[in-house]
Parts: sequence; structure tokens; C-alpha cells
Amino acid sequence: MEFEGRKRVIIENVRPQIDCGRFPVKRVIGEKVVVQADVFTDGHDDVIPVLLQRKASEKVWLEIPMKTLGNDRWEGNFTVREIGIYYYTVEGWVDHFTTWKKELKKKYDAGQETSMDILTGVVYIQKSSALATKDDSKKLHVFANTLKTEKNTAGALSLAFNEELASLMKTWPDKSLSTLYEKELGVVVDREKALFSAWYELFPRSCNSEQERGGTLKDCESLIPEIANMGFNILYLPPIHPIGITNRKGKNNSPVSQKGEPGSPWAIGSHEGGHTSIHPSLGTEKDFQALIERAREYNIDIALDLAFQCSPDHPYIKKHRNWFKIRPDGSIQHAENPPKKYEDIVPFNFETENWKGLWHELKNVVFCWIERGVRIFRVDNPHTKPFAFWEWLIGETQKIYPEVIFLSEAFTRPKVMYRLAKIGFTQSYTYFTWRNTKRELTQYVTELTQEELKEYFRPNFWPNTPDILPEQLQYGRRPAFIIRFILASTLSSNYGIYGPAFELCVSEAVTGKEEYFNSEKYEIKQWNLNMPGNLKDLITRINRIRIENAALQDTGNIRFYEVDNEHLLFYGKTTEDLSNIILVVVNLDPHHAQSGWVNVPIKILGIDANQSYMVHDLLSDEKYVWQGKKNYVELQPDATPAHIFRIRKRLRKETDFDYYM
Repeated sequence: MEFEGRKRVIIENVRPQIDCGRFPVKRVIGEKVVVQADVFTDGHDDVIPVLLQRKASEKVWLEIPMKTLGNDRWEGNFTVREIGIYYYTVEGWVDHFTTWKKELKKKYDAGQETSMDILTGVVYIQKSSALATKDDSKKLHVFANTLKTEKNTAGALSLAFNEELASLMKTWPDKSLSTLYEKELGVVVDREKALFSAWYELFPRSCNSEQERGGTLKDCESLIPEIANMGFNILYLPPIHPIGITNRKGKNNSPVSQKGEPGSPWAIGSHEGGHTSIHPSLGTEKDFQALIERAREYNIDIALDLAFQCSPDHPYIKKHRNWFKIRPDGSIQHAENPPKKYEDIVPFNFETENWKGLWHELKNVVFCWIERGVRIFRVDNPHTKPFAFWEWLIGETQKIYPEVIFLSEAFTRPKVMYRLAKIGFTQSYTYFTWRNTKRELTQYVTELTQEELKEYFRPNFWPNTPDILPEQLQYGRRPAFIIRFILASTLSSNYGIYGPAFELCVSEAVTGKEEYFNSEKYEIKQWNLNMPGNLKDLITRINRIRIENAALQDTGNIRFYEVDNEHLLFYGKTTEDLSNIILVVVNLDPHHAQSGWVNVPIKILGIDANQSYMVHDLLSDEKYVWQGKKNYVELQPDATPAHIFRIRKRLRKETDFDYYM
């Protein structure tokens, strides 16, 4: 394309933009994309910048005006309405007509000659007339002729500032020398559960309370109403495939299993099948379909574990030996993370010469389960597979099934976690599991939500997993479970728990480790779901609070506020229009009562300093009348160690009474 040296407008520093536009930002249906850019030109001429947006399937750009923020910074926004890919960019041009009007008035006010300047304006109007529709062109033609023949300078000036003329010129600008930003930036739009979800993880083989047999998919199906009643909208199942016999792990990760021990579900594959098969003891494909359909009746998605690894007995070992690392002695390399060894698991070799065949087979696995009704995958250890593979796989999947959600289970280095999010993972596990103090929580959540990270990284907070029983839960008794649950479910709009171990407050760990003693990964459990002290009622209440309060259905809107006690954490979330305001105070100490004065940000919340306002504790249903910034709280860990306040900014007065005259 030939260089056009007459284009004078500069467009730079466009935000949001991830890695110079290499990766898209993320939104869900109904969210805004707020775009800012520096747009300016040489000299003193005015500029007109516009935000352009379109769906990937469309060719025509929708033009959106941008408003000035000062210092040549401009802002515009659009709302995404459908799942899929959107694009946006910025265009700008010199606004000769507005510049002309300003200069014309200055000359007139200074008493200078303006006849030639008036004719310049006529030329600008004639150019727009040539671009306009027939009716608007006639109107502009009339304006041009009237201005051209106007003998009175004051009359010409009045005509130049005519509002209808200004509107017509804005509608039909001369863009012949406009500058278009050199990049089309992307937005991936997901369904609502990408932003707002409550995950419940359980092992189907432990869904039966009878000692005689393990649980099945049918037993799991029978729990759907109770899981839905607690307020969860995603039921996540660890691998449900056949489990290998060779090197099968025993109880408590013993390297030798005893007869009848079920092994780890993550040691996938045996003579009974591989990644597309269902363990015969769990049921049939028909049973799985029934589970999917039953869950949908309650607006629950079944999320399946996607663990791309094999047991030594997997059919792939015989059919595709070159997909695995072969050691010098001819044996296949098992999984290791020295000094740890996982003799029951064999990892794929993604550097195999037949990598294309491996990629396509793993894609077939994903599509197989999608065809069976799965729309959410929790991906096991994605950081141990190539980034290029995941970018390709997620892209290929969402090209056909854009509603599919991928959760990254990558407890690894930050840059690796963030890269996985950039290349397509919808949500990610986080370090929340190990953030306990006020300072740790404030710094970490702020990092996730206040910087560029929030544009593409969606955190999912888990207080426990089958692999991780944090020290806080080991020693903090029942209050620690309550504290961590409230934090997870109110700090983040996406959270999950591994149950029933969590709601039953199971805290016995392997000595010196963050691992469950008698871990369910290696044995079948018979859970007493109604054991005294369980947290089901609390979980149900908080999930209902989340559903009823839109402010809690986002993560990026969180702000931390002052409280004069290091053991109290005070934070809030609001909707953009402040119609829903939630303030949360949590006692981080599971052993002692803590009290302090919270500093309510009344100015930010639009509350007058002299005005009383109501705080409704949604946990206890108690209501208080507060005034001003400073207010006192006291929280007992053995009662409810938190307040979840909904703020009503205006108290009713006598003038609100129907018969007040």
C-alpha cells in the first residue's frame, strides 16, 4: 500500500491490549469493553476519534464516539451481547470543520477580516454534502449557499454555529485522510459461568454410603438435588475412566496396593479402555448421559477432569508406543517430579515425531466428551504440556463449541499460569489456597484484579483440593473452614470446594505435609453427609447471597478498605451504578475474637457524611443503623466470624409515608 503522508492523526497507547495485541481480552455476555487511546495531531487542530467494533463473523464496523479524558486521552466502550470473538480498533481524523469554527470566532472577536475564512467553511460543508444521503445533502447544500451569500459577518458566524449544521457535519465527516490504528484487537466472549460459578468436586465412587459397594454415576445423580440446593452450579468429577493395574497405588499413596484397592483415578487406562471410556464399576455411557441431563434440570454443568496422562496399561501404550519417552533400556519413562515418583502414571512425550497424531487424538478425546454433553473441563497440570498445544486445542474446540469452558489446574510459577490464561484457558486455580494474612490476601487479590491481569486472567479460589489440605484448615478447627469458605466465595466470583471433605471439616493430614490422611484419591469413602457440625447450611446461605447480589458476581470490582486490626479484613464490591453495595468484614483468626473500627468509604459509595444508612448483615439477618465513616465491629470465630453487609444508603423518613401531606 502506498504511503499517504497527508494523514496527520496519531493513535497510540490503545488499552486494553495484551502483549501488543497478540492475545485477546476476555469478557462474558453483557459485560462492557472500555477502550482508551491517545489520539492527537500536530498543531492546534481538533481531532475526532471513534471506537470501531464488530463480531468476527461480520465485516462492517460499528462506529462508537469516544469522549475526551484530557491530555489527548480518549475513551469509548461497547457491550458484548453474544458468545464468540469480537474485534475492536480506533480510527481518528482531523476535525477541520470544528477547528474552522473556533478560529473563525477568535478572528471575529478580535475584529479581524473573516470573508475568506467563511468561504473556507463553505468548502468543508460542500465536501460533507457530497458524502451525505440525498436528503442530508440537500440540507448541507442549503447551508453552504446561505453561508456563501451571507453578507453580515455576525449572521455568518451564527450560521456556522447552527446546531443542525453541526449535527449534519458530525454525521457526514470527511474521513479521506483518517488514520486507522494498525491493529485489530480481540475480545473472547464467554457465557456467564466463566465469570460467576460455584464448583463442587466429588468422587463418584464415594457417592454411596453402603459398605458393600462403591458409588456409581447413578448414586452421583441422586445427589444432584442436594448439590443444587446448596447453590452450586458446576459439579466437577475427577477422572471417571478405567484405572490401571500395573504399579497401582495403595492407601495413602503406598507404592504397593493391596487386593481390592481401587487405585488413583488419575492413573488412566487399562484393558477396559482409556480416555473415552467409563470405568465399568461407575456405570455406562447411558448412566453418564442421564447424569448430564439430570444436572441440566438444576442448571448444573458437569465438569470433567481432563488428565492427559496414562497408566502403564493404557491401550495407547501398545498402539502408539512412540507417543511416550523410551529410556535407554527400552522401558517407558514414568512420571517424576524428583524426588517424587509416580510409577502408576506415564506422561505423553509431546516432542514425539508423531506429535500431530498425538494432538489430533487428544482433540478427539475432548470432542468425544463434548458430544456426550460435557461443556466444562478442569484440566489437570496443563503447565506440563506445551503452550502451543493448548492454544491449538482450545482454539479448535471453541471454534465449533464457543460455550466450552476450560479451568487450568496449574499450581506453578506466575508467568506460566498467566501464559496459560492468555492462550485460552477460561479460568485458573490460584495461590489463594496459601494466602492467609491480611497483607497476603490484600496484595494478592489486588494484583489479580487491579492491573492488566484482570483483562485475561479469571481466578478461581479453592480453599482445598484432593491434593491440598492447607495448614490453616489442619489446625484452625471448624472456624477456619468457615473463614476460608467466606473468603473464597466473596473475594472471587468463581470458587470451588472439594467435598464432602470440606463441608464436613475433615482436617487430618499426613504428618508434616499438606495432604489428606487416608486420601480419597487412593480409597473409596463412605461419607456421612449429615455429620454434626457440617457446613451445609452456611454454604447454602452464602451461595444464596451470591446469587441475590449482583456485586458478588464479579471479581474485578473488589476494593479493600481500612480497619484498625491486622486480624480483620475489610473489603467491598459494588455494581457500576451502586444499586447493589456489599461490604464484607472477616475475622482471619480462627482461635480468638477480634474487634475494630472499620472505615466505610461513604464518599465512594455516595453516602452523605451527615446521613444515616442501614447495614443489613445477610449472614445473621441483623440490621444496624450506621452514620459516618467509623463504625465498630466484633467477630467471634466460634459463632460466625464474618459480616456480609448489604448497604441501603437511604433510610425511610416520615415524608415517605403514604399519607404525609
